[in-house]
Amino acid sequence: MSARIVLLGPPGAGKGTQAARLAEKLGVEAISTGDIFRANIKGETELGKLVQEYTSRGELVPDEVTNAMVRDKLASKIVDGKAEELGFILDGYPRNVAQVAELDAILADFGVTLDGALEITADNDVVTERLLKRAEIEGRADDTEPVIRHRLAVYAEQTAPISAVYSERGKLVQVDGIGEVEEVTSRLVKALEALDD
Repeated sequence: MSARIVLLGPPGAGKGTQAARLAEKLGVEAISTGDIFRANIKGETELGKLVQEYTSRGELVPDEVTNAMVRDKLASKIVDGKAEELGFILDGYPRNVAQVAELDAILADFGVTLDGALEITADNDVVTERLLKRAEIEGRADDTEPVIRHRLAVYAEQTAPISAVYSERGKLVQVDGIGEVEEVTSRLVKALEALDD
């Protein structure tokens, strides 16, 4: 059986870094909606142009666009119709409670279930500093402090309730995301073991 995990946490909490590290440890793919969006923006596809309209304002991409992309991506990972071997770490999806229901439906269609959700927690001021530093290094013009603060507010309003859904199902483990990268990875691996218990 392969791990099927949702990775939650505010922008700048280190989800991308940790998703890649966990994926390597578990032998599954880290699937980031952000990466899919950025690839489309860079490729100047119609979807990319649409995505950029929203992200440049610090807004989330509409559910129907994101849901379709995630379904296609997961379906493309199923080899020889063996969905039970499907493994992934979803980074950046689901972003709201409606997307949780959509993910449930996608996985039900494939005949598999989610193993659990890991939430990386981090202080808003710390992640704002991280994102401003990253914007400077990577030349991300859209990562200004007002946009970052807006994204954090959007996260708190729309995404944080997902934690409650997974918590009610007994499928949520929260992990402190502040510290050295290796230290946080170690906490996440321990949290995964707790999900298995």
